[in-house]
Amino acid sequence: QVQLVESGGGLVQAGDSLRLSCAAPGLTFSMYRMGWFRQAPGKEREFVSGISRSGGRTLYADSVKGRFTISRDNAKNTVYLQMNSLTPEDTAVYSCAADPTVSTVPESNWSRYSFYGRGTQVTVSS
Repeated sequence: QVQLVESGGGLVQAGDSLRLSCAAPGLTFSMYRMGWFRQAPGKEREFVSGISRSGGRTLYADSVKGRFTISRDNAKNTVYLQMNSLTPEDTAVYSCAADPTVSTVPESNWSRYSFYGRGTQVTVSS
């Protein structure tokens, strides 16, 4: 069974940074493209960022471009999301997702991912 475990969330002030991690023990990690999604209370889930299997290609939502950076360490079976210049609008539950694929490009569509973590709460106060 695939298990994705997010960590690194918390309560921060506007302008602060956080780094989220998503560990995927037991996976042949390099065969999975990975993504980060978020859902704020009362809002639909939205794509944040995606990364290809090798890490060579990344994709960002316009709302986070230039502030967030996705990366992965295939040796550690972990994907990261470095979040800088956080704003209250970034407050949400952040979840990672994994998709076993032969594709070499990242994916922004939640429904195309096969496995999901439970998420970690990020709260940004003004």
